[in-house]
Amino acid sequence: MFEGVLPAIITPFKRNPAMGLDIPGLERNIGLLLAGGIHGIVPCGSTGESATLTFEEHEKVVSVTVDKVNGKIPVLAGTGSNNTAEAVRLTKAAKDTGADGVLVISPYYNKPNRSGLIKHYTKLADLDLPVVIYNVPGRTGQNLEPDLIAELAQHPNIVGIKEASGNIGQISRVIEETQDEEFAVISGDDNITLPIMALGGAGVVSVAANVDPRRMVAMYEAMREGDYQKALVHHFALSPLFRSMFIDTNPIPVKRAVELIGMAGGPVRLPLDDLDAQRTKELKKILATIPARAGAKATIRRPAKLVAGSTAPKLPPSKKPAAKSPRRG
Repeated sequence: MFEGVLPAIITPFKRNPAMGLDIPGLERNIGLLLAGGIHGIVPCGSTGESATLTFEEHEKVVSVTVDKVNGKIPVLAGTGSNNTAEAVRLTKAAKDTGADGVLVISPYYNKPNRSGLIKHYTKLADLDLPVVIYNVPGRTGQNLEPDLIAELAQHPNIVGIKEASGNIGQISRVIEETQDEEFAVISGDDNITLPIMALGGAGVVSVAANVDPRRMVAMYEAMREGDYQKALVHHFALSPLFRSMFIDTNPIPVKRAVELIGMAGGPVRLPLDDLDAQRTKELKKILATIPARAGAKATIRRPAKLVAGSTAPKLPPSKKPAAKSPRRG
């Protein structure tokens, strides 16, 4: 269910003192992403500034996304919190709204012990909606170890992990430890999507896809087809964009980028602040390199060390996490 390119979408705000939700802008953005061929969508993640949304705003963004997508692709709603009761409320609301699953960041600041993490995720998974764990130690201060993920993966409703540890060895171990489960390992970093997929990963929850969905989709599809060389061409063509998305704290650069290409963005909410003039200038240079019809044709020189015509073995068919059997007893 959760595979391919899933943009972690921004939440556009109005440029007024209240910085209210820009609902028409959100709908337009989703329409443009759908036209870019994306495979899923993630509202209210950290890229969507979930930490500064009220409960009502959070639920509204998820509801608008579900309605606009209208069943075309899966909606994976961010519902994480460092307060389990809040995460339960958001997850129940996402389920009632019609989201296909929830993305749940590990509790930040609290640094829960192992048994607390298991109880936290189990309580959410018991709400009978597919749960994708989100491991991002850089934001939470705590890494979720492979053995813990393997244990959680045994729950029938815990169907995957967004891995943003940046540790390829760890990610490989997670894939190895969950091979016998219906469990998807999804990249949480655009720039290492290709190696994660080479290990058997299912795709990417992407920041860059907000800006250039077509080439992100083209890179993913090349990997799925076993054309490793073509995937590398797209990877290196996209790499400057990947880097530009983190010239400041996410989602500051991506929110400015979407505005620069004519999508709805608006300001970021405090305690974040808008991109400064120098970084905006750098960002504009990168955006100017994006083809008008990105992904239609590879236009850069192939990496010199690749053997012409070489391909990688085709990846195995993706697992279908939603097919887990209900837990008995």
